[in-house]
Amino acid sequence: MLTEPSLGLYVHVPWCVRKCPYCDFNSHVHKGELPEDRYVDALLIDLERQAAHVPGRVIETVFLGGGTPSLLAAQSIARLFTGIRERVDLAPDAEISLEANPGTVERGRFAGYREAGVNRLSLGAQSFGARQLSLLGRIHSADDVPAAVTEIHEAGLSNFNLDLMYALPEQSLDDAMRDVTAAMALRPPHLSHYQLTLEPGTVFHTRPPVLPDEDLADAIEATTHSALIAAGYRRYEVSAWAQPSAECRHNLNYWRYGDYLGIGAGAHGKRTSGGQIVRTERPKGPKEYFAAIEADRPPSEREIPVAERPFEFFLNALRLVDGIEIDTFESTTGLPVQVVEDALGVAAERGLLEPSASGWRPTPMGLRFLNDLQSLFLPRA
Repeated sequence: MLTEPSLGLYVHVPWCVRKCPYCDFNSHVHKGELPEDRYVDALLIDLERQAAHVPGRVIETVFLGGGTPSLLAAQSIARLFTGIRERVDLAPDAEISLEANPGTVERGRFAGYREAGVNRLSLGAQSFGARQLSLLGRIHSADDVPAAVTEIHEAGLSNFNLDLMYALPEQSLDDAMRDVTAAMALRPPHLSHYQLTLEPGTVFHTRPPVLPDEDLADAIEATTHSALIAAGYRRYEVSAWAQPSAECRHNLNYWRYGDYLGIGAGAHGKRTSGGQIVRTERPKGPKEYFAAIEADRPPSEREIPVAERPFEFFLNALRLVDGIEIDTFESTTGLPVQVVEDALGVAAERGLLEPSASGWRPTPMGLRFLNDLQSLFLPRA
């Protein structure tokens, strides 16, 4: 039987100071003063309308992503969360995350975010090498990252993540190890460590930089992963590492096929109700988003056909190192496990999946060839 899973809230802030050449997220360069008050008003209207579809449900996690949410003043974030609490039931222990870039944070802003209700920060370090930061188009320097972490601690925010990429342009194995060593020295409870990929629609995809070859990328991954394990980090998702009990609850909800409301320009959402699973999407451009809110146009919606639910589930859940429980599959898709028995058998035969105590988990080879594993669950023609 299809049941309602945990519910999160995603808030998208679409503006950046500069568009990075590798970024395929919905972000827009904005010069001058941001329309903060207007945008917060629009977000709260958006939330109120969408909350009507999930009456009585509790928001367990909130994530402010972008773009660069830290471009918004602490006062705007405080007003946003006051409005959120007036419109939905926010769990007392809700995880509330905000993405920030070291080069856009002004002194004292983190303390204001904490006072507004933020209890977890995600800092976009990406690299500690001056050359790599320049090639990535980042606006901060390597020294900005430890300075920002110092401010995080001074603000009383002990729970934070560092984003770090590897296999970067002109990066050697030693360069990559220096990045990981520098990151670990800052003792982040959580570290996102992911390989740079050239995504369609980005500058890097159109004009590709020279990247490490496959052998070097593999060596970087193996060496840095060993260092993270030795330092007490546990890989719990393909690109996510955490100290004990520091896993990102909001992202875990995504990977376990949970529900989430999505508000803001370009925000996506997913909700389960009345035997249906529905995906929602808002217009990407800020102007179009404002126009949609002012005209009272709801998000575009698409019901997920029953035949597509298994692939949607495994597309997310197979990213988890510990894998998937049978009960979670059946409750979040509303389908019996027998509908995927053939695909599970093929995955096991190919050495990509193995049984766990209550379900399945990807093997090391399955994590390495994740796209191949996920594709086994595509709907049949």
